[in-house]
Amino acid sequence: MKMILTPATTPEEYVAYLSGWQRRYVEALRDTVRASAPELEERLKWGHLVFFSAVGQGPVLIIRAEPTRVLFAFFRGQRLRHIEPRLKPGGKYELATLELRQHTPLSRETVVQLCVEAARLSGGVGGASAG
Repeated sequence: MKMILTPATTPEEYVAYLSGWQRRYVEALRDTVRASAPELEERLKWGHLVFFSAVGQGPVLIIRAEPTRVLFAFFRGQRLRHIEPRLKPGGKYELATLELRQHTPLSRETVVQLCVEAARLSGGVGGASAG
């Protein structure tokens, strides 16, 4: 599936180019990530929102809008399936992705738990790096 391509150069511009339910989902995810794991650094990379560990351990999670879905992916997501079993393993390393469609239920509490644990696994504030 193709992502929504934008000429955005910042995270704010990326969100501004979105519309409809994808924009609402991306805004809600972004706000929750920023509130629950403020130690993560947000960047526009690879054409979508990527949150990086502040301690230099690399990317932690991705928010990617596509025409029919929004992907919420975690680089160590296979270690987070106990929090959200719908995370699908795939790609390199320990990546796992949650596919959100227009009416996919996802509680804020679950997003908070995922973000806090993902940051901890990446060696961010609140936890040691998991090798």
